[in-house]
Amino acid sequence: MTTPPQPEGSPEFAEKIRQQPIDGLALKNLTSAALTWLRTNHEIVNALNVFPVPDGDTGTNMVLTMQSAYDEIENTPKFRVGEVANDLAQGALMGARGNSGVILSQLWRGFARALDGQDVINGQTLANAFATARDTAYKGVVRPVEGTILTVAKDIAAAAKAALAITSDPFEILEIVVEAADASVEYTPELLDVLKDAGVVDAGGKGLFFILEGMLRFSKGMSLDTAVATVQPLSAIKLEGAMQTVEPGQDYEVVIDFRPDKPLVLEKYFGALEEMGTSIQIGEGDGMYRMHIHVPTEKRYEPIDYTMTVGTITKVHMENLLAQIGDIERDRQTQPLKLAPVEPGQIAVVSISPGQGIANVFASLGAAAIVEGGQTMNPSTQDILHAFENLPTDKIIILPNNKNIILAARAATEVTVKQTAVIPSRSVPQGLSALLRLVPDGDFDAVVQDMTSALDDVQTGEITTATRSVEIDGVSVEEGEIIVLHNGKLILSSDDLQDACLGFLEKADIEDYELITLFYGVDLPKTEAFRVADVIREKYPDHEIEVQYGGQPHYQFIISIE
Repeated sequence: MTTPPQPEGSPEFAEKIRQQPIDGLALKNLTSAALTWLRTNHEIVNALNVFPVPDGDTGTNMVLTMQSAYDEIENTPKFRVGEVANDLAQGALMGARGNSGVILSQLWRGFARALDGQDVINGQTLANAFATARDTAYKGVVRPVEGTILTVAKDIAAAAKAALAITSDPFEILEIVVEAADASVEYTPELLDVLKDAGVVDAGGKGLFFILEGMLRFSKGMSLDTAVATVQPLSAIKLEGAMQTVEPGQDYEVVIDFRPDKPLVLEKYFGALEEMGTSIQIGEGDGMYRMHIHVPTEKRYEPIDYTMTVGTITKVHMENLLAQIGDIERDRQTQPLKLAPVEPGQIAVVSISPGQGIANVFASLGAAAIVEGGQTMNPSTQDILHAFENLPTDKIIILPNNKNIILAARAATEVTVKQTAVIPSRSVPQGLSALLRLVPDGDFDAVVQDMTSALDDVQTGEITTATRSVEIDGVSVEEGEIIVLHNGKLILSSDDLQDACLGFLEKADIEDYELITLFYGVDLPKTEAFRVADVIREKYPDHEIEVQYGGQPHYQFIISIE
């Protein structure tokens, strides 16, 4: 992956750019500017997550998609804008990650289609390109939802068409389009209640705005390396989770929330902490500070004692890193991944897995290929394609196991000659339920239909920590609390992990089911996972309870009930 060069940024250079036709080279420069400006502001996009869960990666996915698009044209010798646009669209498709990335790649595909055979972009072709981009993106989504990036694309196309009555200059049209995109993004909460409830605008639409604004800023000689705003850093310092490796002397992780009695002198505070330990992080928000440090055993209380001299402590979290790492390493020392062998003519399943333990389960049930991915780590179209292109069969079924990976999986089916199908599994339990219906030598269409029907046989619970305070669907959440999602819907918040799990089972009508499987995450000690399981066994003695190491990040538990 390469980083695009910083476009030159002077008014004189900008004036020169605007006087020249938009050929392939100019489109490459505009794409470079778009990528640079999106990267500069991608954390702003990431922060626009509706649910307070650790999957706010829309900005990251769009950056990676744009990076792949730019990589495809970075060294191109082509000058015809239509040829460069087609290469750009192909790069975006292969690098598309997450729903936002796939829709962005569809926008580029439509944009390129309208420019096919063109040498340069003028006002009319630009308006046509925006219109075709809109149409292609809408057709690529089974059930389009207004108040999303699709709406912004629609408003962009309308603005470009209307602008033709005023000007034929493509850069002047771009300026009008950027204004329309900004207004469209700000209006998205009026079209989608979940955005209004969360107090945010649509993240994908905001990302698209930054892409277009980057092009406009480049054409005006404006800076592309200074973000338009800063993201609140306090929540970046988590209240849980050991590092995967621990340096000597890093026996305990200590996290302290406090409010200073007087203005905090960060240099002095940080300097004192350096005498105690390492891996020091300090975040601030609304006058509240969060401090994170790793210390040796004999100094584990020193940060607490010292912080009490500078302010009032509101919360302390302490974790034995060595104990956690020991649990993690023991869990990881499972049997090597043994993927199912595939014979020519058989059906092969490609499964997306968020953790090593879950990958082992998918492999044991017959998956022929595993792609790492899940929350905050959506695989690209190319990642999925590479997983099955070399399998010795032309019959492929893909299990995305995450709602934000389904579109990328479907995109992979469009760029292969193999017979493929995507089972729209939105969670790990759904994927496992579907995989149990696999018949490798069965009729392809019948197996796909049977596996799809299995998605309704299982209920999914996801237990994680709230990344911010919000109220959604009548559930009030405070940052740092344990929250529960039932089949993707936020249903409750709790101060206690055990109570959160029990609350999920009660709301999921567990009495109607027989088996409860707890997949515990990479950051949850095994002892705590089994303790919670014992509590569930005591409350539901007639149910079968299984505990398995999942290895997924961010989520203490993924729970399957069937």
